[in-house]
Amino acid sequence: MSLRSVPSRSRVLRPLLLPLLLGAVLALPPALAQQAAPAATRQAAPAAPANGYREPVAELKAIVDAPRAPQPSLSPRGDLLALQQIPTLPSIALVAQPELKLAGLRLNPRSYSPSRFTFGTDLWLMDVATGKEQRIDGLPKPLSIAGMSWSPDQKHIALNQQDPNTGGNELWLVDVGARKARKLLDQPLNTVTAGIRWMPDSKRLLVHLRTGQGGAPAADIIPTGPNAQEARGGGAVRQLRTYQDMLRSASDERIFEHYLHVQPALVSLDGKVRNVGKPGLYVGLSPSPDGKHLLSQRIERPYSYVVPMNFFPRRIEVTDLDGKVLHEVAKLPLFEGLPSGNDATTTGVRSVSWRSDAPATLVWAEAQDGGDPAKQVEIRDHVYLQAAPFDKAPVLLAKLGTRYAGIDWGRGDVALLGEYWWKTRKVKSWKIAPDAPQTAPKLVFDGSSEDRYNDPGNPVSERDENGFARLKFAPDGKSIYLIGDGASSEGDRPFLDRWNLDDNSKQRLYRSEAPYYSDVVAVLDANADKVLITRESPTEPSNLYRLDLAAKAAPVALTAFPHPTPQLKDVKKEQIRYKRKDGVELTANLFLPPGFQPGRDKPLPVLMWAYPGEFKSAEAASQVTGSPYRFNAISYWGPHPFLARGFAVLDDPSMPIVGEGDKEPNDTYLPQLIASAEAAVDELERRGIGDRNRMAVGGHSYGAFMTGNLLAHTRLFKAGIARSGAYNRTLTPFGFQAEERNFWDARDTYQTMSPFNYANQVKDALLIIHGEEDNNSGTFPIQSERMFAAVKGLGGTARLVMLPKESHGYRARESILHMLAETDAWLEEFVKNPKPAQPAAAPAKPAEAKK
Repeated sequence: MSLRSVPSRSRVLRPLLLPLLLGAVLALPPALAQQAAPAATRQAAPAAPANGYREPVAELKAIVDAPRAPQPSLSPRGDLLALQQIPTLPSIALVAQPELKLAGLRLNPRSYSPSRFTFGTDLWLMDVATGKEQRIDGLPKPLSIAGMSWSPDQKHIALNQQDPNTGGNELWLVDVGARKARKLLDQPLNTVTAGIRWMPDSKRLLVHLRTGQGGAPAADIIPTGPNAQEARGGGAVRQLRTYQDMLRSASDERIFEHYLHVQPALVSLDGKVRNVGKPGLYVGLSPSPDGKHLLSQRIERPYSYVVPMNFFPRRIEVTDLDGKVLHEVAKLPLFEGLPSGNDATTTGVRSVSWRSDAPATLVWAEAQDGGDPAKQVEIRDHVYLQAAPFDKAPVLLAKLGTRYAGIDWGRGDVALLGEYWWKTRKVKSWKIAPDAPQTAPKLVFDGSSEDRYNDPGNPVSERDENGFARLKFAPDGKSIYLIGDGASSEGDRPFLDRWNLDDNSKQRLYRSEAPYYSDVVAVLDANADKVLITRESPTEPSNLYRLDLAAKAAPVALTAFPHPTPQLKDVKKEQIRYKRKDGVELTANLFLPPGFQPGRDKPLPVLMWAYPGEFKSAEAASQVTGSPYRFNAISYWGPHPFLARGFAVLDDPSMPIVGEGDKEPNDTYLPQLIASAEAAVDELERRGIGDRNRMAVGGHSYGAFMTGNLLAHTRLFKAGIARSGAYNRTLTPFGFQAEERNFWDARDTYQTMSPFNYANQVKDALLIIHGEEDNNSGTFPIQSERMFAAVKGLGGTARLVMLPKESHGYRARESILHMLAETDAWLEEFVKNPKPAQPAAAPAKPAEAKK
């Protein structure tokens, strides 16, 4: 549980996910050489055909096709790493595989699994002490890993091998000691709602087996009648977000049930199968720490056509390992929407799970305010415990003034319980004694989720012998460890602390020091003398290191991933600070092409890429984010590839929307957004870096919404790149992003924030890109289609690119290449080599939003 996250999340080890080291080891000319080359020899952006996939120029294509760094997974004892190789982007042929969209799920009907398009294609082990790599024999060929899991005793690794083309969904087992793999089960798995899970004894795996050998029911071709929905009124106002992929007919319901219908089973290490109860629509099945009970959650009718599966009726029970029901925890009804506000929640039992440091004890929360944040009550949530054999009433563990945010379990006398309130960004953490609920809790943290400078970090956990996470205690038994980002006015400087829970004192054990950015990802011993870190610098990619803090020795490298884009290794990065006219301090990452020197060279064309954020205080909005010492990774997804095309890049410039006290941030969204953009443009010009007559702005999702607004209300930019955005907020009437109010409560704000309403003021070139099958609740593809039609119909300059088979994020290699080609051509024509500007009338002043 993070002590300041909203909501907090428990973690066992700091995630060992190295940044994707995207790029290619190719000897390409530097960006400035491209820029300075004679026009006759410079590679131009390809002309835009009406249809068909395009490829960008070579220097952009090289970034897309670069290999990725392996993904590591630390073993339970911390002495081995399993490294998994992830290939480059999948083809459109794989992305275009059959896909069903049911009740908020997207699944592959061939493999009975969630739709996914990247799989591990290689797996090997590494000794943490020596860095020696160890190969594994007998892995399936071709290897296609959808999931992997260490056994609690570290003797085995379970693999979920999937083939999305043939429908294969198999269970494999790696013997870690023998370094050999074998197929464990001939029966196919169903992983639509759950993967593979080890039992605490490390001798069995809990899986979902595929049922329904007759195949899925066919969708109705000839309608049997209309599909009707009804509302009778008289109820409270509910937030009905614009969810996508909902059930729409009785035919959908039958297909949905087919793919969720599974047979739970226990599979032993010799491949023997023991069914657990009867088949059903299971969405959760987890063993207790003692391995004698299962927490079961099953979906029931009636279904809904307006909310996803998570809100469907469900039955929550405790069973034995034969599936016999021992205790009914709850029978939850259908929830079609929640009360207004981001702090709204469901009534009844929620967030039910096992207490990880007890044999078989359930923990859950229940709202005491009807789930409605508008109600004025002293206590919002109760947290309960109930131990096996569940014949006694639940024990009240905590009364909370805000919402329950999870528990990090340690021992009977120590656990950390979190609570939060979105409206105020308030976060608290309490030290509690779960074995003595009558003991008064001790407040150990009280702060704001926005206040990065005072973030105490996240408690370090470790897996016990049963595979369950518990707080990692220091030898004194009183202290635990914290790992944090270390945000400061100098940028992020990750740290490791020892925290005495008795007197609240802290000892700093490690802190990242310039000129490197290093992050503790695992504590390897009880004293925290030995740790695993990642280390990087602007010119060195992130690699894993073993560090002995007690010996004060230099870190020992375990991996040596090469620089992925040596052609851009001399890119310069600077973390810059500047002020908005209202005094709010802003931060941005400025990237310059190799060889460029301000003052000596002419100002460059600029691509600015941003994503606005809401804050409740100007002080929090002014805090520095990021670090100047992180690796200059050139990813195809953001703006960085265009450094290779002679652009300066301003990445993640602060665009804070502040609403202090009772003020709503979005009521002054436009003036604050415009002021932030103006400050960034002025700063680039002041530094002699950017040519204010050759600037572009872009963003994805909420960043695309920002882009539409900046082009509608300013003439700061010659072009905008808007990907997968929303432009008409009346199409998301029950809230969007952090906006809690619905359209009818804040009509003027919704209207004023919608760039669609000001499409007649878009006088600069707008490139709109969107996935045809976007499943994000706020960005229906029609948003981009209607925005383009408006700009076009009103005489503006725009281009609409709809990517087939793509969702909110784009996945196919062909799609990514095409995205870069379109963006490059747009920037070349309207920013890098713009035509003389035509006089234009000043945009109309937007209406003032009412509070």
